[in-house]
Amino acid sequence: MANHIVLLSLIALAFFGLTFAESTPQQDFCVADPTSPARVNGFACKNPVMVEANDFYFSGLHIPGNTSNVVGSRVTPVTVSQLPGLNTLGISMARIDFAPLGLNPPHTHPRATEILTVMEGSLLVGFVTSNPDNRVISKEIQKGDVFVFPQGLVHFQQNVGNKDAVAVVALSSQNPGVITIANTLFGSNPKIPSEILAKAFQVDKTLVEQLQWKF
Repeated sequence: MANHIVLLSLIALAFFGLTFAESTPQQDFCVADPTSPARVNGFACKNPVMVEANDFYFSGLHIPGNTSNVVGSRVTPVTVSQLPGLNTLGISMARIDFAPLGLNPPHTHPRATEILTVMEGSLLVGFVTSNPDNRVISKEIQKGDVFVFPQGLVHFQQNVGNKDAVAVVALSSQNPGVITIANTLFGSNPKIPSEILAKAFQVDKTLVEQLQWKF
């Protein structure tokens, strides 16, 4: 019995050791190697001998994004896909440009909390709490103001001024992910059956099909 207890204890320690090892880097860096055939939770590490300064470098956040689209906004991301040196470090960022009345539509980041700083202009920002309250917490913020969006909650930003607006955001994941609500529900591939969406939104099936066609 004593031997069994010792064995179980060792297994538990090994399990927890592996779990904790995943939560913090175990080396100076782990530059992402997207060409590696290895399948891990994230990207495999590039050979450290092959690492160079450009693996930790990105240029482009000074360039305004093209906002001539249906929503009037453009996100310029800097995640592990654009900056391989972010791999395993748990951070990323982005620039968001807004035309007047431009909108960054309701969306979520399943793996990250987001903190936003207004660089130019005025933004209406907000998020929605989870069920059952679904309370909207929103505020109009100005240049130099900061607002935070908790991980996983649906949130949005809109330019409420008559000039272009710019924001910079930081996120607590090297690969935060984005789920844009409208695109996800009405632009999925293959389509979600229109009967399901019609019942969920309590609208006519024809309206759902029109929305699916748009997306």
